[in-house]
Order: sequence, then structure tokens, then C-alpha cells
Amino acid sequence: MSNELITHTPVLQPNTFGELMAFAKMAAASDLMPKDYKGKPENIMIAVQMGSELGLAPMQAIQNIAVINGRPSIWGDAMLALVRGSGKCASVREYFEGEGDNTRAVCVVKRVDGDEVTGDFSIADAKRANLFGKQGPWQQYPRRMLQMRARGFALRDAFPDVLRGLISGEEAQDIPAKPVDVTPRQTQQRVAPPIDHIELFRNRLEKCDDIACVDSQWSLWQTTISRAQEAGRPISGEVQEAVQDMIAERREELDKQAAESSVDAVPA
Repeated sequence: MSNELITHTPVLQPNTFGELMAFAKMAAASDLMPKDYKGKPENIMIAVQMGSELGLAPMQAIQNIAVINGRPSIWGDAMLALVRGSGKCASVREYFEGEGDNTRAVCVVKRVDGDEVTGDFSIADAKRANLFGKQGPWQQYPRRMLQMRARGFALRDAFPDVLRGLISGEEAQDIPAKPVDVTPRQTQQRVAPPIDHIELFRNRLEKCDDIACVDSQWSLWQTTISRAQEAGRPISGEVQEAVQDMIAERREELDKQAAESSVDAVPA
């Protein structure tokens, strides 16, 4: 990208929201659009609106403003061009210094009012941010990415009135998108543990000393089966059969004990 922006009057300049929307839809369908704007008229509208606030014509805005993770940003070369063309920049110096992890890019900018600001970014900084060696530009052009970070820091600090809060596109690409979970949260309900009916009725039947107690357990078991069915948690046939067999066996035991007691009670 050139460091100087063309300032002559553009042929097309949307003046109303309707005109901007029509332009965005037309541009989104064009094969000349950057991939981040093709088929995305909403992104084009944001870029053109932001560009108008910076003094960029629509196509200049589309070429130089990137909407990344829903946030407008401006590529580093265009950022420098805006600052140089603002009339508020006296000078810009960029250079590298150091070796190894201490290698750093430095950008020194000076305003016409005399203020000087320095921005820098080193390989060590990139490693701490988990950027160095990251797939993409950080792997292919690490020195260029260091330069863009240092430039972005210096220009943003020195010319906030020109950049209106925009960060560099190179920096925006390194900010991870955080997906928002919009799933409605549901109140956690306590789920009752499954009931072991076989063990439950075995313990109850062991405490039964007479036939009346066993018969009451039989009635209770029939009620338990009905309520489980109504609640949508039917008791399996296997469990039903096992409990019924236990009740029948316990009743048979007590019947036998009662019969033996009757025999013993008959006088000789």
C-alpha cells in the first residue's frame, strides 16, 4: 500500500443511509471486493461510515479498513498515510535494534506541536503474547509484524485525534474472537438417584414377623408400581417379578411357621 492517500473528489459518494445501503449491496456482489467484504454488505457499510469519519472515500475505506471480529481497524500503511496527510505530523522514524529475542522494532513519531512519542515491540514481547511463530504473517514476515505493532502503538498514542480510536488491522487479526454463549441458562434440577426396589423390599420383609405385615407390603408394592407408571418411570417387569417372588416367599415362610406353631400347641 502507498503511504499517501489520493484526495481528489470520488465519482461516487453516498450521502444518505439509503444510498449507502444500495452501494453496500452492489459492492458486496462485485468480484473486485476484498474477501472480507465480498457478500457482506453490513461490513461494507461499517467500513464506509468509518472511512467517512476519517476523510476516506468509499473505495479507499473498503481497501484500507478491515472489519475483524466485528471491530473496524485500519491497515498499518493506511494508518501512517492518514497521519502524514493530517497536517499534524512533523516526522516519522522506524528502525530495528537488538539481536535474538531482544530484536525490536521502534517507531518514533513527532507532532508539529512538538510532542514526540516512541512505540516499540520486540520478539520477546511477541513470544509473551503467544504471537511469534503463529501460523500466518507472524511465521512468514515476523519483522514486518514487529514493525506494524510498533507503528500502531506510536501512532495511536500520538495521534488519537486523527485515528479516532482505530487500531491497526495487523493487531486486530491477533485478537482472538471470543464466542458468546447465547444458550439460555436453565436452573439445574436435582435428579433423584434410582431406587433399588429389590433391596428396599428385602429389608422391609425381613422385619415382618406376621402375615398381616407381609400383606401390607404387597399392597404397598402395588401402589409403588402404579405411582412409578404415572410419573413416567415405570418399573421393569424383571424387578416387579423379583419383588413379588420375595413377598410370596416371605408369606410362605410365615404360613409354615404358623402351621408348625399350631401343631406344637395341640396337647398330646
